Amino acid sequence: MSQQEVVVYTSDHCTHCKNVLSKLNEWGIDYKEKNVTQNRSYFKELQQQKVYGTPATFIGDDKVLGYQERSLKRVLGIEDAGRFQITDTIHFS
Repeated sequence: MSQQEVVVYTSDHCTHCKNVLSKLNEWGIDYKEKNVTQNRSYFKELQQQKVYGTPATFIGDDKVLGYQERSLKRVLGIEDAGRFQITDTIHFS
């Protein structure tokens, strides 16, 4: 797994922010949360990166904007089984 620093910019009442944090917790990824609603200086930090919305996840030199599970997995080095799981069954008539 990733040993890179992970910083997630969030805001209050943001469903996608909660989804990102939930996935990172599920995957056992350590991260620092910076809530831009509660701390104006975090919002200014985010703007300096030319990002104006949340969630914004910075992983080392990479950033993932919004809630993009596959992109998060790719950047973090978490194996993605793809769209279909081995246990999925496809039925044809």
